Amino acid sequence: MMLHIPGVLTREQVRAMRAAIEAADWIDGRTTGGTQGAQVKRNRQLAETDPVALEQGRIVLQALQANASFFRAALPAHYMPPLFNRYGARNTETYGLHIDGSLRGVPGSFSWLRTDVSTTLFLCDPDEYDGGELVVVDTYGEHRVKLPAGDLILYPATSQHRVDPVTRGERICSFFWTQSLIRDDARRTLLYEMDQAIDALRQRHGDTAETVALAGQYHNLLRMWSEP
Repeated sequence: MMLHIPGVLTREQVRAMRAAIEAADWIDGRTTGGTQGAQVKRNRQLAETDPVALEQGRIVLQALQANASFFRAALPAHYMPPLFNRYGARNTETYGLHIDGSLRGVPGSFSWLRTDVSTTLFLCDPDEYDGGELVVVDTYGEHRVKLPAGDLILYPATSQHRVDPVTRGERICSFFWTQSLIRDDARRTLLYEMDQAIDALRQRHGDTAETVALAGQYHNLLRMWSEP
C-alpha cells in the first residue's frame, strides 16, 4: 500500500526545520546506503548521530504521534530515528533503483529494527526543483511521487524504488523506516481499508449493531496478526 498523507508538518515547522538542517554538516549519503545501494547512490545527508538530525527527527516523530492517518496505515511498533537527505543539481544527484535493507541497526543501541514501512517526508515544494521524483515500482508499474512540503508518502519497504536525478534546485527530505505491528503488507492494507470502511459506515449510520460488530472483528484481526 502506498499512501499520501498531507500536512504532517505545518509550513512554520517546515521553515524552522529547513533553517536548522541547512546550517548543519552534510556528508556523503553512501554512508547509509548498504552494499548494493552505495553503488547507485549519489546524494548528501546528515549523519545518523548529528545532534541537529536527532533533534529535528524528534520533531518529525512527535508530529507522527499526533497523526491518526499515519498510525492507521503504518500501525507502528518501533521507529528508526528519521534521517535527512538532499539532492542537488550541481552534480545531478540521484539514487538509482534499489530496495531498502530488511534490518537496520538503531543508532546508539544494540537493537535492530525490521524495515516494514518506508516513509519520505518532503521539505521542499515541487516548484523548488526539477527532477527528483521518488519512483516506487510494483506489479502495477511505476508510481511517481513529488509532494508539497510537509506532506509524506509511505510505502512497503519491500518495494523497489529510486530518486530521479535533480536537474534544477535542491530536493530536501526526511526519510525513515517503521517496524509495524503487522509485518505483512497485504494484511496491513486489509486492516487499513477495513478501518476506513468502518469509519465511513459510522459517519453515515452511527454506531449501529453492525458497525460495532465490524469494529470488533477489526480489533480481533489486529490481535491475531500483531507482533511486537
